[in-house]
Amino acid sequence: MAIDTNYFGSSANAAANANNPLQNGVSAQQDMFTKLLVAQIKNQDPLAPSDPAQFVQQLTQLAQTEALQNLSNLTSANASVLQSMQVLALGAQVGSDVMVNVDQVQLDGAKVKGEVTLGASSTKTTLVLTSVGGKEYKVELGSVAAGSVPFSVDPTALGLPAGTYKLKVTTSTGEEPPVDIAGRLNSVRLGAGGAIVLNVANVGEVAPGAITAFNGKATTSTVATAGATSSAQ
Repeated sequence: MAIDTNYFGSSANAAANANNPLQNGVSAQQDMFTKLLVAQIKNQDPLAPSDPAQFVQQLTQLAQTEALQNLSNLTSANASVLQSMQVLALGAQVGSDVMVNVDQVQLDGAKVKGEVTLGASSTKTTLVLTSVGGKEYKVELGSVAAGSVPFSVDPTALGLPAGTYKLKVTTSTGEEPPVDIAGRLNSVRLGAGGAIVLNVANVGEVAPGAITAFNGKATTSTVATAGATSSAQ
């Protein structure tokens, strides 16, 4: 019995197209355009036929529409691949110490480090932390030169209850410099709409653009050395 290879080939193509909604959309548009074009030709006035240039123009518009749609699909696919690569790259940094540009900090009793970047020298510089209830706590940084100014917040010494605090720095020049908080990158996930969300200790969830520095992962050499010393004794 002879086997119709064309039948199986067309069946395979049909199955492939059925699993590709983008291709199905393009094919449906092509079929609709072809039917409309044939109907237009059939129903034209024989005594005053349509200008063939109009049909050519319509075909050209269809080709342009298909090209734009294919370009849009390709751009979306490339964006998805790029996003996946970014997630993988950031995932490899989980456990690293990072600096995050934020306007608030989460305190739980442990000391938190950070830094302020000044554009000009300031004779009086103050870090202001504001609680949810509106109470202000101040950390005096004193007279500092332009550039990076490190600081440390000790909740116990300042009498700060655990919670989230707004951050602001006041200077003698009136400048409001950005504040970076140090924390450990705990996790990376995809949020609503495909946005990448990072969870950082002392900060909470932030976008990748808020990260200003990766400081590497903490080593355990000190702990190992201490353990070896204790064993020797």
